[in-house]
Amino acid sequence: MVALPMFSSCEAFSSLFRHEDKVIAKVGKHKLNRSEVDFLIHPGTTPEDSIRLVMQYINSWASDLVYADIAEAQLSKQEKDVSRELEEYRKALLKYRFEQRYVNERLDTSVTREEIQEYYDAHKEKFVADVPLVKARFMRISADSPNVDVILKNMSSDNLDDMAYVDSLADVSADRYTDYGGKWIRIVELAADFGQDYKTLLPRMRNSVIRIKDTDYDRLDIACISDLVEAGEPLPVEYCEAEIKGILVGIRRHRLVTALEQDLLDDAREKGKFVIY
Repeated sequence: MVALPMFSSCEAFSSLFRHEDKVIAKVGKHKLNRSEVDFLIHPGTTPEDSIRLVMQYINSWASDLVYADIAEAQLSKQEKDVSRELEEYRKALLKYRFEQRYVNERLDTSVTREEIQEYYDAHKEKFVADVPLVKARFMRISADSPNVDVILKNMSSDNLDDMAYVDSLADVSADRYTDYGGKWIRIVELAADFGQDYKTLLPRMRNSVIRIKDTDYDRLDIACISDLVEAGEPLPVEYCEAEIKGILVGIRRHRLVTALEQDLLDDAREKGKFVIY
């Protein structure tokens, strides 16, 4: 049976927490003290939220114990014997921790551009765009801004002076401006800035520029597309760098662990610890 105090008001809950370490719940012989739920209550949390968090914790704590007590009472001695499973878990956990230490001490996580390019060239079929990718700049500006034309003229330029000029105009004219770090982005990210579905966005591109006017808010959203990869085309290698690096480091890790297992077996055989009859 579960015994819980009834929190009928915030005042009652507050009075409960004025006691140094009062028992706040009980399941059979198990007791839950106030100090064990202190971590749930943070400064600024409302009394109502505090009650909700504590009650959720108490119910979860009680549920686990009720199950355990019922299982203890009703399962047979053989069914309650979990020593084998615990030992298997202990060995697996020790193996995992030793492997982690061994690998962390030896794993080289540095990957060169040449290694990335080599892997990319050998597995190009894995790196295909599922949606278009773009390199773009996006700006939201008042539709009647006197700087619209000059911004459109310079925003699509790759000239550093033109880019700097656009940046300076954006500071004083734009409600929002981003160049996405000059990196490849999925078209869905750009479409979200427009509040559009990406499938309707690209057809509106003219001379590498997308312009959408929102008459309700008298604003103009502009994107200049400096590069584009269509869906189904190979992904740019620079877009895949992080993924390929993770793959290469993962391969190295697997090789380390495989070699470790074989070395340990060979050493055990040489020392007579491992014998097959």
